[in-house]
Amino acid sequence: MKFIPSQLVYFLKGSGTKRNIKLLCKFFVILLLMVTLYSTLFHFIMEYEGRKFSWLSGLYWTFVTMTTLGFGDITFTSDLGKVFSVFVLLSGVIFLLVMLPFTFISFFYAPWLEAKEKARAPRELAAGTRRHVVLTNTDPISLSLVQKLTQYNYNYAIVVSDLQRVLELHDMNYKVVMGDLDDPDTYRKLYIGNAALVVINNNDMLNTNITFTIRSLSKDVPIVTTADAEDSLDILKLAGASYVFHFAKMLGSALARRSLGSNLKANLIGRFGELLIAEAPAMRTILEGQTLRETRLRDKTGITVVGMWERGKFEIPLPDSRISPTSVLVLAGSEEHLSNYDRIVGASYTFTSHVVILGGGRVGFATAEALKERGIACRIVESDRVLAEKNENYIFGSAADINTLHRAGIKEAPSIFITTHDDDLNIYLTIYCRRLRPDIQIISRATLERNISKLHEAGADIVMSYASLAINTIINILKPNEVLMLTEGLNVFRVHLPTILIGKSLQETGLRERTGCSVVAIHSGGTMKISPDPYIPLAGDSELILIGTVDAEKNFLKEFLMNR
Repeated sequence: MKFIPSQLVYFLKGSGTKRNIKLLCKFFVILLLMVTLYSTLFHFIMEYEGRKFSWLSGLYWTFVTMTTLGFGDITFTSDLGKVFSVFVLLSGVIFLLVMLPFTFISFFYAPWLEAKEKARAPRELAAGTRRHVVLTNTDPISLSLVQKLTQYNYNYAIVVSDLQRVLELHDMNYKVVMGDLDDPDTYRKLYIGNAALVVINNNDMLNTNITFTIRSLSKDVPIVTTADAEDSLDILKLAGASYVFHFAKMLGSALARRSLGSNLKANLIGRFGELLIAEAPAMRTILEGQTLRETRLRDKTGITVVGMWERGKFEIPLPDSRISPTSVLVLAGSEEHLSNYDRIVGASYTFTSHVVILGGGRVGFATAEALKERGIACRIVESDRVLAEKNENYIFGSAADINTLHRAGIKEAPSIFITTHDDDLNIYLTIYCRRLRPDIQIISRATLERNISKLHEAGADIVMSYASLAINTIINILKPNEVLMLTEGLNVFRVHLPTILIGKSLQETGLRERTGCSVVAIHSGGTMKISPDPYIPLAGDSELILIGTVDAEKNFLKEFLMNR
């Protein structure tokens, strides 16, 4: 009950409320005039029949007849009276049983319910809110980013203009604020000047409008925005964006780096100061079939194998872990270490055949451009005839047609990219291509993170998610030099040495076995030691640089954070 006064005030403030109340009052005035007229005519007709009733009885008869109750204690005997009764009854049915409920619901009850719902929708953040992240979309990227922000204890707010969507997300415990995306007052209520970051992920025109609006309120707040077209990159920068990302192009480049089309060198996927993190496919290298102990990679190159991907599953490598054709090694080391690896392993096999790309959309085109820069020939299978006819390296046809795939050269290709935006189609094509070529490297794009594991089960060797790429990029901006998010669920993070580990060597701590994290570097005394000696005691002022999955990071914090 305590909310009714506030809801009533909000209802009366509505732009259409006064108009609706006027219309409702007019209806009741008309109804009152009808009742008065009928009650008066009742007396005249009764006098015509030689009977007399009080004015209250006339009013009583009018209401009983109009509401169709018809008690029958007062009735007319003449034909004129009976015709009048039928007319009053029919008008009562129309005005009281049809028009009155409709008018009341349309002009009062429905607006009241709408005002009640709007009053429930949050419209501003608590006074003094600071270091929060503002998002302007509710797409899969934004909602997945919310989970990461919650994991790192960042407050956030999602701006939504549609009431029903606001209430839906509010009921799902998301922190939403209702407001127009291009209204400066919306962002004033979000204390935009105190925000840690603003993420704008809409279409290019709306992104520009929102960016320009926010920048007029705050010159310092960092703004991250996406661009669908390359022409928009400069415009969004001019509007005031701090970072502008063309994620489709970035995903295409990331996919292309993992191709077997030119050589088998390690692909750099992240940098943490002097520490470099790379991935290297084992397929068709001298490492295939060997155990890590047998490869002696650390002795030969200085590189540390900190993990292995096996069809989407990240594994902590042991000395006796065997490298399969589907293994993708995660390497950590310096530039010199990676150069040594490329010289010994990466140059061991060179491909001359072109690769095949299924899907000529934005990601497929970006992948082709990235491959071209690396000197890798490719053919793109595209079902859009107009698009295929404009490009000489496009093959028109269905990717599910075996003749089309043969024309594209699937028999000789070392790698095939599946880049459509439809995850169902990508799974379908992955199963089909794996059956046609059991030995080919399949690299697939996933739109939704939940389909990554399905694509691996379908036969994909490497799967990259559009959403994960965007989220990783944004988190790396939000937490520079603290955490580096790499591929799907794999993070590099920095922590001060827990007190319980001071004076112990890495070998003694058993970090890898206890948490699933690997120490890839130690920062101590102003210098970073990459691939540290596992037998040297850890100094008290050390910072550990670790790599591991999200679950492994949680295990480490749970195991050691309380004992620091």
